[in-house]
Amino acid sequence: MTTESAAGIRSVIREGMRIDWDVPIPMDDGVVLRADVFRPVAEGRYPVLLSYGPYAKGLAFQDGYPNAWERMVEQHPDVAAGSSNIHQSWEVVDPEKWVPHGYVCVRVDSRGCGRSPGYIDHFSPRETRDFYSSIEWSGVQPWSNGKVGLNGISYYGINQWHVASLQPPHLAALCIWEGAADWYRDMTHHGGILCTFWANWYDMQVKTVQYGLGDRGPRSRATGDLACGPDTLSEAQLAANRSDFGNAILAHPLDDEYHHARSADWSKITVPFLSAGNWGGHGLHLRGNTEGFVRAASTQKWLEVHGIEHWTHFYTDYGRLLQKRFFDYFLKGENNGWEREPRVRLQVRHLDHFEERVEQEWPLARTQWTRLYLDFAHGSLVSSPPTQTASRSFDAAEDGLTFLTPPFETPTEITGPSAVKLFVSSSTEDADLFVVLRVFTPDLKEVVFQGAIDPHTPVGQGWLRASHRKLDAALSTPYCPYHTHNERQALRPAEVAELDIEIWPTSIVVPAGYRVGLTVRGKDYEYVVGGGRLSHFKNEMRGCGPFLHDDPRDRPPAIFGGTTTLHAGPGRHPSVLLPVIPAK
Repeated sequence: MTTESAAGIRSVIREGMRIDWDVPIPMDDGVVLRADVFRPVAEGRYPVLLSYGPYAKGLAFQDGYPNAWERMVEQHPDVAAGSSNIHQSWEVVDPEKWVPHGYVCVRVDSRGCGRSPGYIDHFSPRETRDFYSSIEWSGVQPWSNGKVGLNGISYYGINQWHVASLQPPHLAALCIWEGAADWYRDMTHHGGILCTFWANWYDMQVKTVQYGLGDRGPRSRATGDLACGPDTLSEAQLAANRSDFGNAILAHPLDDEYHHARSADWSKITVPFLSAGNWGGHGLHLRGNTEGFVRAASTQKWLEVHGIEHWTHFYTDYGRLLQKRFFDYFLKGENNGWEREPRVRLQVRHLDHFEERVEQEWPLARTQWTRLYLDFAHGSLVSSPPTQTASRSFDAAEDGLTFLTPPFETPTEITGPSAVKLFVSSSTEDADLFVVLRVFTPDLKEVVFQGAIDPHTPVGQGWLRASHRKLDAALSTPYCPYHTHNERQALRPAEVAELDIEIWPTSIVVPAGYRVGLTVRGKDYEYVVGGGRLSHFKNEMRGCGPFLHDDPRDRPPAIFGGTTTLHAGPGRHPSVLLPVIPAK
């Protein structure tokens, strides 16, 4: 039976929960956001799990993302077990699996999305202030014990880093499940090269649930309400209520104040957190999870890294029970031994399975940093730098150059960040370098993996625009070069520039007889076999998922379609630095 309070809030008891629909949360500028609140039936004060994001709280996972849902529950039946699944929404917790354990789940539609009116401006300071206000509102409600935890995947992880930088008083713990943090380096400009993901994402996943779609939008399975609000606005009105997101990103090619305002401030993140990354998350998220663990000021912080799809382990018993132990400790004060939890938990990747292992730091202290040199004469990776002066060229529009190790004599684990050093000239004033870490069978067939999005993901990827080669000396390490991206240094004719390229972290145990390869090319990696499509992405999955770098406005062929030449010789030793891990 549904009841309505004097304030107009509809409440119902169902699926073992007391649910308040469309609860108003006023912002400091007069805009009122809407939240669904799922809480235990028994009156009391409970810890809060809060999420704030744009995907429409009333849109069922099954309706908005059917391909992902069907695959996940087929392969991982524990995800759907024990729940009606009617309250499942994309990338946030299922309240039916949390409320019975004494939690209140608050699900807020972000400004301009779902059932919350307003102007959409993703990750902006305005959104972060809204998130702050939602946390503080939740912390003082009569059903709250005053401790608010944040949980969720992707968008719901990214903005956790941002709001934690503001230090809301009632914020007690974060679980950032695959959440990037640096708007420039992690998300919009890989190595200074524009990523087209965000413009496409905006079309496919935000405009489709914008407030004001009204009866043109979807309905909630749980309530029958219009998931995008009661108002039906014209296309012109909808456009006026959102930023020109893709073009706004394009207008800021350097790491300027626009990007700084949408990035985490590590020095101000002091709250306890669990950062969960994905080995297949190259192009989005993984770098934020590892950088956050290393650089955030919090003294109570943990890192977990897993594999397979981006969303799956958030919902499996493995991920959910890990999250629960963490939140039980910090939000409920349960003496469950979490304080003794090893700081790093890795699902080490093998060709056909993962092996769980705990560590105490990142990168691993026992790493044997192994430098292999590019041998141009033989197309190989060797342990000593060749002594002869040599060069190799490739057309930026073609497949580039690949260098291979000899077959490994014993199984060898590579876990951690990698870095590539190149000496480059170009037939034009600039060049984009795409470096790919790969694994090959004894008969030289490439081994690829189910990534966070794409089913044919290579072991590792890195990117750098030659004109963005300037390093930040204070933040760079041999295994993780850090670029300032604050000025453009064009190449001059016949100039050979030294480039240090970050490859995002990876993990793979390479079997005996297999080889590691490094490919250097001038465009995105592509696996030769098509990978199909997912309902919420525009492009076919061909190795990089939706994280492509193909906007001709950012990469005009006259500049980035030339001939790139790699150089070696005295004082120039192109190489790759790999994190080889000896057994404990």
